[in-house]
Amino acid sequence: MVGKTTDKHFAAGIQDYTSRIGHYLPFELVVIPELKATKNLSEEQQKQQEGELILKQLQGSDHVVLLDEHGRSLRSVEFARWMEQKQQAVRRLVFVIGGPYGFSPAVYDRCNEKISLSPMTFSHQMVRLVFTEQLYRACTIIKGEPYHHE
Repeated sequence: MVGKTTDKHFAAGIQDYTSRIGHYLPFELVVIPELKATKNLSEEQQKQQEGELILKQLQGSDHVVLLDEHGRSLRSVEFARWMEQKQQAVRRLVFVIGGPYGFSPAVYDRCNEKISLSPMTFSHQMVRLVFTEQLYRACTIIKGEPYHHE
């Protein structure tokens, strides 16, 4: 994800879900530092520079999934089944949360899939909390635990 989580309430929730996810599978949050002096950069220049930093974190065999408003929408149970399939098929699954302006064309070219968390727009800070909760929820669904009610 691009930039650290600055809201202490979101950060606490993200930390909580991250530690819970760790009980089910290897999981790591990688924070790409926010760019400095962005006042002199256009949105496109900012996306391009952030994109270069994102791409440096990726390995050639990674299955890259962008959290993107134009991605495929999945219900929580569908996301859990998708996760289960990916765990069997790929070596390293990487989810990417971009900066406030989204992704560069180079990052879109590198991705394997795009998933949307909602048709609504959330701050990129909030998306982190929503996503970590959904990832935790998927883990509990896969294990048949009672966290998810349907």
